[in-house]
Amino acid sequence: MDFTFSDEQQMLRDMLARYLDEQYDFDSRMKAVASADGWRPGCWQAFASELGILSAAFPEEQGGLGGGAVDNLIVMEAFGRALVIEPYLSTVVFAGGLLKRSPGALASDIIPRIMAGEVRIAWAQSEAQSRYCLHAVQLSAQRDGDAFVLNGHKTLVLDAPFATHLLVSVRSAGQRRDRDGISLLLVDKASAGLRTQDYPTVDGGRAAQVWFEDVRVPAANLIGAEGQGLALIEAVFDEALLAQCAEAVGIMQKMLDDTVAYAKERRQFGIPIGSFQALQHRMVDMHIHIQQASGLTYMATLKLAGTPHERAMAASAAKVRVGKALRAVGQGAVQIHGGMGITEELAVGHYFKRATVIEQQFGSVDHHLRRYSELAGEAAHES
Repeated sequence: MDFTFSDEQQMLRDMLARYLDEQYDFDSRMKAVASADGWRPGCWQAFASELGILSAAFPEEQGGLGGGAVDNLIVMEAFGRALVIEPYLSTVVFAGGLLKRSPGALASDIIPRIMAGEVRIAWAQSEAQSRYCLHAVQLSAQRDGDAFVLNGHKTLVLDAPFATHLLVSVRSAGQRRDRDGISLLLVDKASAGLRTQDYPTVDGGRAAQVWFEDVRVPAANLIGAEGQGLALIEAVFDEALLAQCAEAVGIMQKMLDDTVAYAKERRQFGIPIGSFQALQHRMVDMHIHIQQASGLTYMATLKLAGTPHERAMAASAAKVRVGKALRAVGQGAVQIHGGMGITEELAVGHYFKRATVIEQQFGSVDHHLRRYSELAGEAAHES
């Protein structure tokens, strides 16, 4: 498979890396995390207008720059290196991915506003006891004329404090774990009856609990066919999972770079600890983990256009490899730094926190091993 970037993708990569190096240093990021807002709206507007990265992955016919999933990987890997906290994954990859697969009046209205930086969308999927099951949906949506009436609760809605809208999976028919009867609705966060409880996450982000009490949502805000939203969710979920794997690659590469630099400076017994063969071997192992994780992530991304089985198996295989690499690289970075590795003042500790969250987010290693095994068994049975 060809992993060579196009000229446009290489320009995107270089431009974004240069901007983040100049504008998104660690101290600025930590000030934003500690602020009341919890993010940097000015950077989000720069992503939209100055850099145009919010348009990169949208097709030209929808006003974008004609990119796709690989462009999302380029952006997310750069964001991982800088520990960017702005809601690109939830807004552009998740919500944008769903909208561009569902052309119509709603997509024509919202996508340009996403690209302009005006609309930010959080994905409200998780519920109590749903774990990693995408079709464990209980939040009810009853049809009432030209609207749906929502009642229920969503948990751990990442980026909700920054959002103008929520993309909500709802149960419009059937029982809690039925695969059919799931619909997708775009909900204005200012809707009457919608209540949130915001809180910070351990990795520097923000999330919210969200309650819906007789929240009326226009039927025109339905994404895809009523009751048939699960296949759409699964397709975009795998694309977002791989985008986050790319973020993990960026995080791991930054942890390794910082660890190598520290090992060259830190002296013990009068010599740099980087000259110790045991630590050299450890850092080489970290490098190998990163290269394997990166290669499998890009290979899986090129399979997103395949059958649902091929796509899902490739995504789970990548997540397993990335999850194992995150643990090995993160632990290696912290241990080589010693006690400094877990202090608030040193960047590597914050990268380790984000790595630990990603390891579990969208499914743990064990979950994706089971998913891969089940999909492989189904494929073997069908053949």
